[in-house]
Parts: sequence; C-alpha cells; structure tokens
Amino acid sequence: MMKRITLFAAVMTVLMFMVSGGAMAAPKGTLRVALTSSPNSLDLCYGADRNASNAGWRLYNSLVVVNDDGMIEPALAESWTVSEDGKEYTMKLRKGVKFHNGEDFTADSVIFSWNRGKGKDVTWRKKWDIVKGIDKIDDFTIKLKLDAPSPLLLRQVSYFWNIVPEGYLKEVGEEGFIKHPVGTGPFRFVEWKKGDRLVYEANPDYWEAGKPKVKKLIFRPIGESATRMAAIKTGEMDIVSRLSSEEAEMLKGASGVKVVAYPVDRVFYITFNNLTSGKGLPTENALVRQAMNYAVDIDAIIDALFNGHGEPLSGFFVSTNLGFNKNVKPFGYDPEKAKALLKEAGYPNGFKIEMAAPTGAYSQFEQVCEAIQGYLAEVGIEMKLTLMESGKYWDLEAKKELPPMFGDSWSCREGEPLERLEGTLGGWKQSYSSWSDPKIDEILAKVATMPDEKERAKLYMELQQYMHDNPPFIYLYQPMTFEAVSAKVKNYRPRAAEDYYLKNVSVGD
Repeated sequence: MMKRITLFAAVMTVLMFMVSGGAMAAPKGTLRVALTSSPNSLDLCYGADRNASNAGWRLYNSLVVVNDDGMIEPALAESWTVSEDGKEYTMKLRKGVKFHNGEDFTADSVIFSWNRGKGKDVTWRKKWDIVKGIDKIDDFTIKLKLDAPSPLLLRQVSYFWNIVPEGYLKEVGEEGFIKHPVGTGPFRFVEWKKGDRLVYEANPDYWEAGKPKVKKLIFRPIGESATRMAAIKTGEMDIVSRLSSEEAEMLKGASGVKVVAYPVDRVFYITFNNLTSGKGLPTENALVRQAMNYAVDIDAIIDALFNGHGEPLSGFFVSTNLGFNKNVKPFGYDPEKAKALLKEAGYPNGFKIEMAAPTGAYSQFEQVCEAIQGYLAEVGIEMKLTLMESGKYWDLEAKKELPPMFGDSWSCREGEPLERLEGTLGGWKQSYSSWSDPKIDEILAKVATMPDEKERAKLYMELQQYMHDNPPFIYLYQPMTFEAVSAKVKNYRPRAAEDYYLKNVSVGD
C-alpha cells in the first residue's frame, strides 16, 4: 500500500499541448471523448450531472463564459455594466449570431430562454430565477434586474443559462427539442444513439472565428473505468476521465498516451435525508450523525481504494475555497466515541437504516459505500445498501425518492462552495437537496447577497463550524482525479471541476 500523500503537496500535472500559429484552418479530424455515464439530457435546464453538462454545453452558449484561467469573459453578451447597488446588469448583446437552425439570436432569445428556465419542472430553475426581471432596451441590449446583489451571478449564468431559439422551440415543442437540441454553440447535434454514442459536427457558422478545431465530436458513455482505460490504450478513445490511480499508473509509458493528474474542487459525501424518507429516524439527531462520521475510517478508504491520492474532508469545503476554516478538522476514525455518542443519543444497540448509491458514475464509489456499510455495522448500525444505475439514481434524487441516506459527489466551479451548499442543503427549493436547517438557511441567505469577499469568507467559516457540530453529511474525501489523453490531442486543458471545454482542442496525426 502506498503511503497516503497530501493532496495539495502533490505536483499538479496538467498537460497542455499548444497548437502552432498560422492562418485559420477549417476544422478537421474526429475527437472521441468518453463519458462515465450516459447523459440524462442534452438540455442544460435538466442535466443531472457533469456528464450531461459536458456533453450538452458543446451545443450552446451563455451570455458569458469562464475562461481557462477562471475569469469571466464575454460570450453572447459583448459587454456589460453593473449599477452601483449591484441589482442591475445592462448587457450589450453580440450581433450577427445565428442558432444552428439559422434563426437569429437577439434580446428576445435571452428573454424567452429565461422564462423557460424558470419553469416549475426545470431542474436548475433557481439558477434562472435569481434574475427577477429582464427589460428589453432594444434588439441587442437587455437589463437584468435582481432583488438583491448576487456576487456569483455571472458565474451562475455562465454555467446554467443555455440560450435557446424561441421560434424553433415553439415549432417542435419540448419533446422535439429534447430529440434534436439547437443552440448557438461550436458544435451542432447530429445523432444520439442512447447508451452507445452521441455525435456532433462543427458549426460552420460559429461566431468565434477559427473555432472549433475538430470537424466531428463523438461522446461515448463507458461506465467501467477499466474499459475506459482499455479504450484509450487501444486508440479507440482520445480523452478518458475518472480513472483509478492504479489504472493511471498502468497507462504510464503506454505508447501514444499521456496521463493527467490534478486535484479537483469536488467533495464526496453520504447525505442524510430529513425532508422525506428520513423523517422521524435516528439520523435526525445530530449526535447520531456525529457518531456515523466517527465510525468511518476515511484515511483507510483513501489508502486502500485510491493509493493515498486524496484528502479527508473537514466539511463541505476544500482548502482552496473562499472561507475555508482551517480550525475545523476532519472527524477522524474513533469507533469507541461513535458508540458513546449513539448511547448518549438513545441508541446503545444501534439501529437499521437504508442507503443508496449510483454505479459507474465515480471511480471506486461503489466500493467506498460498501466499506462504509462495513464500518457502520461495527458500531451497531445495520445499513441496507442499494446500488443502482446512475441515470435512474439521479432521477429519483431529483424527485426526492431516495432512501434516508445516499451517497453522491458535488464539484464547484466558482472557487467558493455556495453552489453545492445551496444545491444540497436548500430544502424543497433545490432539486438535489435532501436537507433543511433554519440556521444553514440563514447563513446561506447572507452569503448569497454579500458582495464583500472578506465578509463572505467569515460567513463561510461560521457555517463550516456549524456543519461540523450539526453534520448534514458523512464527510468523505476530496479526490485526485486521473485522465488519459491521446498524444494526438492538442491544446486540451482540464479544469478543477472536471469540465470539458473543447472548442480549442485539435487532433493531429
């Protein structure tokens, strides 16, 4: 067993292959990218996970985009100004942009997409509803109006607002759009053979000159990481992600393959449900939830399943997040303390409970959950574990129909954890939340409207301490992720949230 390494002491090896300069050439070649599960939807309003967003976003643009260095850049909005009180964003829109069906992009496209995004069945409606009104100044000028300042507004817009064509959607309807989605993005939809492959082609009328670089883009869902490893090794795929550390090690030295390793802003956790199936159960008691954190040996799991490549969590934060509270430490493994807390809570003999987890979505996660099942049994908690296909799992999660405990993972792109905190702790307002706590609600409401970063950091530190004393989760680990990239791929640059931005990527001989 390798000695566990400290995640941030590890050297981040992100490979970047630069394309040589020169005259802009027509897109050429085919880029083949493996997904770890099949997307549930290519419409970003309904995408359940990173696989859905990575596949879906290639078809669309938002008003702004986050670049490779984490900075906001213009996209469909060329420029913008913000009012003194932070409640109004006046945006100048890009002219001459067309949707894949030839429809013109205008201010009406943004207003239509915004109204659609607030629909009651939309998974990410809160990301649209943050804007309370949009005024059309003219065909290429709009004003976004908020009830209160939102320091993360532009980042949320960049990650969740896929702008869609009003005319096309009204013509084909929602079902027609799901079957053949249309955006303004660098690639156009060709076909989707569910469970097999998703095929795009370069958008010949894309508004960013010289992009994309490849003529055809193919996504393939490959659930088993060992199969993904074999696919990159044999040249069947060009980019594969979420490999185990052992698989990454096995690929080192493989002909025509480069291994990429980097820490991700992602947390793995077991959530407690106090909204539906967990109501009235022992897990509503904070002492029980503390006990279950002490009962699980996270260090041993990291060592055994990830060859030491990971860090135990002290909360729902990673150390690079704004407001990380270094005084809050991981619970650590203490089964005797777990038993004492269970006794204090009134459960000296433990109890029975059910838990679910997705399969194929995350490296080794099924084994992690099985290990947790074993650790909890040692302190008297008999847990029935159900593993299920990830698409079905996330559908049940969105409907709040999972058992009282379930495992998942959440990454953040903004450098601070507001999105995942709201997403998992937002009660009935959030699609993937299963927890509600008035104190957490109060702090998050302050964070969401606090423009001053130092003050936001103080609120985050307070929240991290509260969530340690009243844990809504069993806190697991922050991983090191491993990818493999064909040597033919140029200018591929992975991001800490495991996002794919492929318009700059080319494929050589």
